[in-house]
Amino acid sequence: MREVAFIKQNKEKWVQFESKILGNLKSNPDELSSLYIHLMNDLAYAQTYYPKSKTILYLNNLAAKTFQKIYKTKKEDKNRLVHFFKTEVPLVVYEYRRYLFYAFAFFIVFVAIGVISSMNDDKFIRLVLGDYYVNMSIENIKKGDAVAVYKGGSNWGSHIGITINNIRVGFYNYILGFLGGLGTVYVLFKNSVMLGAFQYLFYKHGAFWESVRGIWIHGAMEIFAIVVEAMAGFMLGASILFPGTFSRYQSLKIGVKTSLKIFVSTFPFTIAAGFLEGYVTRYSNMMPNWLSVGIILTTFGIISFYYFVYPKIVYQKMKLEMENELVK
Repeated sequence: MREVAFIKQNKEKWVQFESKILGNLKSNPDELSSLYIHLMNDLAYAQTYYPKSKTILYLNNLAAKTFQKIYKTKKEDKNRLVHFFKTEVPLVVYEYRRYLFYAFAFFIVFVAIGVISSMNDDKFIRLVLGDYYVNMSIENIKKGDAVAVYKGGSNWGSHIGITINNIRVGFYNYILGFLGGLGTVYVLFKNSVMLGAFQYLFYKHGAFWESVRGIWIHGAMEIFAIVVEAMAGFMLGASILFPGTFSRYQSLKIGVKTSLKIFVSTFPFTIAAGFLEGYVTRYSNMMPNWLSVGIILTTFGIISFYYFVYPKIVYQKMKLEMENELVK
């Protein structure tokens, strides 16, 4: 069926459903439930046969309004902060999950560029990291303490200073998404290439494992958070470049509202990473392997679960509640 015929055939049904959603959800529940089922079928059909069509955006938006209408009738958690992290953020992550995949794809490519460039040009590492840092790291490796750089200053001072710096980097990573996402690509490129060069530096001087078991104690959450912040920046840029069925201003408003939630959601992980860097990483060379590796896997597992697994769990739960509500 041609898309024009598909729209003509179903337009009246969609308009009817939209008018009811914008009105009273509980009026004519049987009819509303039937319309909702048809809407989901139409959305699935459009996604299959018209994958690049604006019809999908319209139907997705209509489904989102349904979800929001039902969701607003439910009692929120008493703790607004708990509700934000427990429900709001996961649902936004699930809806915009493709941007998380984009961010990770860019991250992996940029890290690879850093590694490959370092392998093929001895000057590249110094160009990226600076002579002072490279010389200091090499000297620490020779002394048998690859992560000595993390032992300077007080625990508390390091925690606060590192956390503030990481939030600052994350803010630029996010807010430069206003430049159509190009600013976010630049910040992610810069940090990812530095990471690739940094790790190759330790590999080249025979201290790769020491660097991994030390640096990634805090790096698992810190680096993952940077990628998630890039996701937020891409969402912001996409809302400007690809407004879809909305006006550009309406799209930007939605983009700011949703992407800001993603950006703010990284704060606990960034703070936790700063705490680990200030209080734990400095003792990594004194830890048994099982403990340092256990911390790395735990921190990486927590943040990975929150952004990759938990959003689908919340979405499936809310979808079931929505369907149950519609058939009441």
